[in-house]
Order: sequence, then structure tokens, then C-alpha cells
Amino acid sequence: MQSIVPKKPIRQYKRTKIIATCGPSSLEYDTIHKLIAAGANGIRLNFSHGNHAQHATTIKRVRKASKALGKPVAIIQDLQGPKVRLGEFDGIFQVEKGQSIRLRYNADFEREGVLPTQYDLSKKVKRGERLYFFDGKVKTTITSVKDGVVHVRAENAGYLLARKGINVPDTNFDGDIITKKDKEDILFGATGDIDYVALSFVQTASDVAHVKRLLTNAGSKARVISKIETRSAVENIEAIVEASDAVMVARGDLAIETSVEEVPILQRQIVRLGITHAKPTIIATHMLASMTDAPQPTRAEASDVATAVLSGTDAVMLSEETANGMFPIDAVKTMKKIIRYAEENTHENITFNRTQQSHTRQTAISKAIIALAYDVSAIAIVAETKSGATGYIIASYRSDLPIIAVTSSQLVAQQLSIVYGIKSFVRKDEMYQAVHLTDWLQRNKVLTKNEIVVIVSGEHPGVVGTTDTIKVRVIT
Repeated sequence: MQSIVPKKPIRQYKRTKIIATCGPSSLEYDTIHKLIAAGANGIRLNFSHGNHAQHATTIKRVRKASKALGKPVAIIQDLQGPKVRLGEFDGIFQVEKGQSIRLRYNADFEREGVLPTQYDLSKKVKRGERLYFFDGKVKTTITSVKDGVVHVRAENAGYLLARKGINVPDTNFDGDIITKKDKEDILFGATGDIDYVALSFVQTASDVAHVKRLLTNAGSKARVISKIETRSAVENIEAIVEASDAVMVARGDLAIETSVEEVPILQRQIVRLGITHAKPTIIATHMLASMTDAPQPTRAEASDVATAVLSGTDAVMLSEETANGMFPIDAVKTMKKIIRYAEENTHENITFNRTQQSHTRQTAISKAIIALAYDVSAIAIVAETKSGATGYIIASYRSDLPIIAVTSSQLVAQQLSIVYGIKSFVRKDEMYQAVHLTDWLQRNKVLTKNEIVVIVSGEHPGVVGTTDTIKVRVIT
């Protein structure tokens, strides 16, 4: 991608990134271009909807808009995972408290009076476990499982509709979270220019290892985002964070699988773990939900976004707001305004205990470069990186200094685009790669005379893991 001169000083870029979901409201090229121009750093494709041909078209449009704007953008493939939903039936199914309800995989409701499901729960659930319908609107307890039929008792009155979701917070899926459809989607993504794969309903670190093997076998270099949305994931959270490349706090299902009051605390704990292990974190679901059909968010939503920013998350995500909403561009612009105001008007330092992070040469250099940058009053940190690792580690220290990442890999530049504080540029592998970039930024008045940058680089350009040099440069 041809680098385009930034239109504003490096210090004016937001540090917390924005991910926007593409859907019916935002599939056209013009809208995608406007989303990215408005502040979106990542585009999420929800593989619960659409087909491969439609997603391929969206990917091409994202890349075209990204190139036109000279702005690397991460494309995130969000896998559907096990489709635990009701199947097809006509009308509304009324539920009374205490009522017994029967469920079976692909049942014929009209003929049998048994509610159909799109997943065979009888092979997983057990008596006494909880089963929730419709985002928890109808709560039930499993009373028995026999001959493929799951019998539940309703704990409250309500109603059910076809295709509504089912949550089973007490059920262990024993690694059965990657479906046949997911595997087909992974193969598509491997040849479809995907930067991240988001894995739904993660329960253990072995789930992450499984999808990484699938990606490797498919020839994909996409990084894995683990979506934290189950009780099992919470119980195994540190191992999952360590095994993942990034984590997403998927608060919708997480609130049902745990409890509403737990989610704010879990959110902060997960962000803290991400920072500790230098793994990007994403806060998702209902951030500006009212902007799906209103031009302004609620005060509570604005506070929610600001709280996520102040907690140190790498990115905040818009779902239905940009996928199905009436004001997709305004939603991104509003989120950016909230982020910038929070970042510019807080005096809190985002620091956590880092004793669990591995003591490698990269971590030692990253810690030293930040301390040095503050001591010499640097305007920015410039990091040469081949794999992106140096960028992830420096960003995890949550400095308020901009991080300019320079890499020869377009893929790495795109992956770094949703990482806290990083502005990435693509340049060929060469000696003094970072120096040449700062020369270019100075010629184009992005950096000015007498400003100081601290540069981290390696003796062997383009070789992974050779970062070993720190330089202080005064722009002349």
C-alpha cells in the first residue's frame, strides 16, 4: 500500500481503536470508505450471515477503501460457532411458569409438538443444568434427557419465536465448538485476505490451539481472537489469554452465561490480563446500541465507551449500530469523539502488575524505550517490526506517546491497526528503515524541526526477533 501523508499531527490520533461491523447498512463501497475515513480501524464480517461470495465482495471493497485512504485496516472474520438456536416453527410459542417444554434437533413442531433446535443439545446437556431462551427472556431448567429429547421446566412466563438463541451456561461442549461450517469458512478466509479470525464460544485454551492448527494447515497467517462469552471461558481465562493472539469481551452472551452484575468486573479483569500478556483486547456489544435507530447515544452509552477507554482496552466495537443501523457513519464519528475526549481529559495512568509477562529481550527493550522516550521528551516512538511483536509489546505498556510502527508486511500493518496507540506504515526492508520513514514524515511536515523521536530497530532488517538497538533522533 502506498503511504499517504497523515492529515494531522501524530499526537492528534486516537490511541483506542474502533472496529465496525459490516452488514446490510454498510456493504456498499461508499459507506465502507466513509466508515474508515470517520475513524474505523477494523472491519468485522459476521459469518453467521451472508455467503462467501458476499463476504469476498465486502473484503475487496474494504481493501479498496483502505488503499484509497492510505490507512491499514484489519479485517476480522467472526466465526459463527455452534448454532445453538431454535429451529423453524410458525407463530408465537407461549410459555407459562412451571410448564414442561420438549426440545429435539430438527423436530417437526407441527407434527410432534416438540420445539426444533438447530444443534443436538441432547448429546451435551445434563439434568439440572440451566437452559435460557431468547437472550435470557425465558429461563428453564433441564429435567431430563431421553431418546434425543431434552425436557425443560420453565422458571418464568414468556414467549418464544423461531430461530431465537439458546444459552446453556452450565454445559461443557468438550471442544466441539468448531463446526463444519466454521471449517469451511476458515478455508475461505485463508484465501480471502483475512487478518484476524474471531472464535465464538471459546471454553478452553485447547479450543484456541485447535483453530490455530486449522489456520496453519490452511496456509493462513491470520491471528486468533478468542471471544469470551461463556462461563467456562471465564473459569479458564488466563490460559485462554495466553493461548490467543487477542481477546474480545462479548458482553451479550457473557451476561447471560454469567450474570449482568459480573460483566463490568470481568471486563476490567480481561483487559488487565490482555495488558499483562501483551494481547490486544476488544470490548464489544451494545456500546452505542441506541444509535441503531437514533442519531445520538444515551449518556450511559457514552459513559460505557469512556470507561472502556479509561480501563485501557485496545479497541471498542460497533455491531448492529453499523451493520443494521440507520446512522452507521454517525456511530463511528460519535465513538471517536468519546474516545478522544476521554484520552485527552484523563490524568489516570493505566498500569498493571507485569510480573507474569515473559522476560525476553523484546520486553526489556520495550520497557527501556518508553522510559527513555519520556526522559528525552520524545514526540513519538518509532518501531521497526517484521512480525509485529515489538509493536504489541510496546503498546501493552499503555504509554500516551504515539507509536509509529514501520514494517515491510502489509498483513502486519493491518493486524497492528487495532492495537492501542499504533499508527503503522509499510516500507521495504532496508537499513535505517525507521530513519527513512521519519525523514519522509519530516519532509511532509508531520514531524517538525527539533522534535525528538526514539527509534527501536534491529541490525538485520526484515529478520524476526532481531530488535536490539535504541536510538534518540532529533529532527533537523
